Amino acid sequence: MASIVISGSCSSSFLFRNREAGGNGVSLAQYNGLRAMERMQLPSSEMTRLSCSAPQRKTIRGMASPTVSIPKREKDPKKRIVISGMGLVSVFGSDIDHFYNKLLAGESGITQIDRFDATSYSVRFAGQIRDFSSKGYIDGKNDRRLDDCWRYCLVAGRRALDDANLGSQVLEKMDKTRIGVLVGTGMGGLTAFSNGVEALIQKGYRKITPFFIPYSITNMGSALLAIDTGLMGPNYSISTACATANYCFYAAANHIRRGEADIMVAGGTEAAIMPTGIGGFIACRALSQRNDEPHRASRPWDKDRDGFVMGEGCGILVMESLEHAMKRGANIIAEYLGGAVTCDAHHMTDPRSDGFGVSSCIIKSLEDAGVNYVNAHATSTLAGDLAEVNAIKKVFKNTSEIKMNGTKSMIGHGLGAAGGLEAIATIKAITSGWLHPTINQDNLEPDVTIDTVPNVRKQHEVNIAISNSFGFGGHNSVVVFAPFKP
Repeated sequence: MASIVISGSCSSSFLFRNREAGGNGVSLAQYNGLRAMERMQLPSSEMTRLSCSAPQRKTIRGMASPTVSIPKREKDPKKRIVISGMGLVSVFGSDIDHFYNKLLAGESGITQIDRFDATSYSVRFAGQIRDFSSKGYIDGKNDRRLDDCWRYCLVAGRRALDDANLGSQVLEKMDKTRIGVLVGTGMGGLTAFSNGVEALIQKGYRKITPFFIPYSITNMGSALLAIDTGLMGPNYSISTACATANYCFYAAANHIRRGEADIMVAGGTEAAIMPTGIGGFIACRALSQRNDEPHRASRPWDKDRDGFVMGEGCGILVMESLEHAMKRGANIIAEYLGGAVTCDAHHMTDPRSDGFGVSSCIIKSLEDAGVNYVNAHATSTLAGDLAEVNAIKKVFKNTSEIKMNGTKSMIGHGLGAAGGLEAIATIKAITSGWLHPTINQDNLEPDVTIDTVPNVRKQHEVNIAISNSFGFGGHNSVVVFAPFKP
């Protein structure tokens, strides 16, 4: 058993514990799409109320993962969630097939930073997007004003809608109050924010642009995309650091299943490759410093890894109820089976080494039978990579049929956008039957006994895939995709 440390103030919370060895396990899972077949009741003797009205630290014993009741797939077409469109902006461009072909080829998008003068920085490389064009999506005046975070969001969002055959002419004939937008970001409009602070310090408050606040706040991606398209359904953003996009998928699916929307445009966007972003993560001592070999710097699970590589971009899915998609004759790409979110309650930046928070998140998301592909979070950090592997091995007792790869080895860590880009890579693996490699696998950690698809792509028929994203603050998220079967 491992200890979980909870700190801070809260009105009340509950700790649910397993029964003693030999008793029945207690399932804490609330299945989304993978429904529990029976609900187990918890006797009052097994529930401990934790009162923490004053700041304090309480140590709680983390129990082994509970035995979960066997879930089954959602059958109600109103609650089944399908993917009908995808859009992205990435270091490999904005075309999804081109993006995935680059991944399959094992090509690195990590290069020297030239967006600003980084010669004095201890880290001078990243997955920087070049030659980005918003032509046809954003007018010139707004394009000059917008932070890249929102430019990426608008282009990826519009491309996702186009991919779903939901262009402006089609949308005009639909009930837009039934279509929502949920695009999150970890950092928000960081360039807009930095420029505003610089203007304040150098020139005084009168020189701050009126766009400073609107283009800095994290909800603006969802807001701008809705304003641009007229979508009037549920609209907000989520910010859970590097787990952001998966949290958005999870929440978006819930809006559809509760009958609050027919379609949700969901994902994550980020543009933090600028002085404040790079400097801040250098200060956290989180980044690789392999300046002489940028293309070899991101190396998940390799013994010689020394930190993650910054990336950027946007990844967005059009999520839709099966009933609605079939009524309008949509092209169904894949199915979203469910997801889960948990918290380590452990440390601001470090994951739990035993992977307990992650493994419980995976257990909550699905039954492990049938999963044969994991798109891992795999940031190339010393602690994080092994913690994730430990969690996967806790859940899947037999990993011989599982393939696991790390998209970040080629595009870097897109922070709030990472889960969006990796969801698209996961879905492309399902539809193409090919897994992209994890590059820079030269000296694998001995504890990593799962096939990481090292250096060369592999053909693999995906039955059920999970995509993991974890963020600073201990935020864990897992989303589950599968081939669509009517």
